[in-house]
Amino acid sequence: MTPKHCFLGFLISFLLTGVVETQSAHESLMPQRVHFQSRNFHNILHWQPGRACTSNSSIYFVQYKMYGQRQWKNKEDCWGILESFCDLTNETSDIQEPYYGRVRTISAGIRSGWTMTQRFTPWWETKIDPPVMNITQVNGSLLVILHAPGLPYRDQKGKNVSIENYYELVYRVFIINNSIGKEQKVYEGAHRVVEIGVLAPHAAYCVVAEMYQPMLDKRSRRSEEKCVELP
Repeated sequence: MTPKHCFLGFLISFLLTGVVETQSAHESLMPQRVHFQSRNFHNILHWQPGRACTSNSSIYFVQYKMYGQRQWKNKEDCWGILESFCDLTNETSDIQEPYYGRVRTISAGIRSGWTMTQRFTPWWETKIDPPVMNITQVNGSLLVILHAPGLPYRDQKGKNVSIENYYELVYRVFIINNSIGKEQKVYEGAHRVVEIGVLAPHAAYCVVAEMYQPMLDKRSRRSEEKCVELP
């Protein structure tokens, strides 16, 4: 539907009713399902077009604020955009503080009201990716080295900040004997280097890992399986 068609729709409504339903028009253009999606503290605001018009020519305006602040701030990179998402990672970097975002649209010269998110606290709501694994064979054993996912933050020296700075993490490692299709948990703890021994020679094994956050009682997705065949 083009902006012209949107405008004609509102004009027809006026001709039929004899009343300018300005407030209704504003409400029907308001973006819907405005919410944050957060992964490894990459905090992205998403929304869908209002029910009155799904024109690709609608433009959007984004503001944000921390809970308790009275003044909304414009997100300059998301001021008059065509996309239906906006990266607010840098604006929500104090991860234990709650935030709000809101979006409005302009279509065919008509400006909608604002649609606001629910309260969003990155520390509670971000989803953590599984650990990255490297596996090496050592004298009939498997040495598993685990790496936590990267974050968008850096310390004062410019080094990447580890997720372990924010959470107590428990690593879980599972091994699958492919010959019998049996899975077994071989490690649960805070160490990131795990040796798996007592393995049958000439057998094929796959290893998979996940992370658990005890304080939040949340776990990551499982990593991709990595498989080896022992000599």
